[in-house]
Amino acid sequence: MSDTPPAENAPPPPAAPAAPAPAMQVPLSPESERTHAMFSHLISLLALLVYLPWVPALIWYLIDKDRGPFVRAHTATELNFQITMVLAMVAGVLLSVIGVGVLIVIAVPILQIVFGIIATVKANSGQWYTYPIAIRFVS
Repeated sequence: MSDTPPAENAPPPPAAPAAPAPAMQVPLSPESERTHAMFSHLISLLALLVYLPWVPALIWYLIDKDRGPFVRAHTATELNFQITMVLAMVAGVLLSVIGVGVLIVIAVPILQIVFGIIATVKANSGQWYTYPIAIRFVS
């Protein structure tokens, strides 16, 4: 006699592990969208201290662009504005040779601070906002 149990009492073979589901961005609640949108502007304002405000704007856009229409609009407009300001600063530095660029170099950080504060307040209060002087690179 053998010690193996009959086939009908044998446990089923282990199932193959299921393939992991692709990472999906979970939509944010309206309150969370406002918070994320506000922080995208606020982080860029803080990045002015090292004059790299486009870096957090790009990172925030890439992370949150699919989390809701409100946060996408704010992160896109923030990124567009910061890229526009980088281009303006480069133009200002190049034009400094003839003197006009000095005004641009002075104006760019002031515009970034003023419009950044306005955008942060608008995002926090749940209002849509587009920077008035930004080239639209992403949408």
